[in-house]
Amino acid sequence: MTPPRRRPGERLVRAYVVTDGRSYPSRNTLDLVTLLIAAEGPPLTGLSPEKRRLMELCRPGALSVAEVAGHLELPVSVTKVLIADLMDSGHLVTRAPIPSARPSDTRILQEVLDGLRSRL
Repeated sequence: MTPPRRRPGERLVRAYVVTDGRSYPSRNTLDLVTLLIAAEGPPLTGLSPEKRRLMELCRPGALSVAEVAGHLELPVSVTKVLIADLMDSGHLVTRAPIPSARPSDTRILQEVLDGLRSRL
């Protein structure tokens, strides 16, 4: 009897194994656009393969939670559990994304535009 064939993209390890059976992160502060930055110092020894890969992704620069989940090919919920573990151990630092600019009052913008036009 031949073993069942894996479908493309199918993981060998189930998601609940990757998170040690946990379905919620220890922190509820992570958003899809939260930026992840690898901290300098803590060694990667003793980390699971998924956590080690996550750290390797974040070493060159900041990545968002969504980007990391995509690269790891894991659900965002699973990725958040891994990220929270790495934050708790001091391996990762997070930063909120730069807030988008709010639209200003059109009257003020019109006055600025009129003022600039009058000087040209």
